[in-house]
Amino acid sequence: MTPSQTIIHEATRTFAVTDTKGRSLLLRRLTALDTLRLFKAAGPELAQNEAWLGMAGLAFSVVEISGVPIPAPKSEAQIEGIIERLGDEGLAAIASALKPNEADPTAGSDVGNSLGTPS
Repeated sequence: MTPSQTIIHEATRTFAVTDTKGRSLLLRRLTALDTLRLFKAAGPELAQNEAWLGMAGLAFSVVEISGVPIPAPKSEAQIEGIIERLGDEGLAAIASALKPNEADPTAGSDVGNSLGTPS
């Protein structure tokens, strides 16, 4: 596989989780382009709100809810609509699934940052 094919494959790789309501959520990790699009959808003020962006990022990672495709949101209202559909149960399942792999010895390491700086 070429380097470009590897990047494309990783960007489109999805995985499923089930929330406590029994819904199957198909997810994918956000790429740099996804993050840029998230900032655009959020607008200039919300793009600076870390708490809002954290929840929006969870919603932005959803590809399907119980087999129903979820198009990438393009506005604040669309992001909020997905968050409303997911509810606390869906958001908790997504947050848990997207945590860094604790078995990975490099997860959460210093990665060259100063002491106390999150990686």
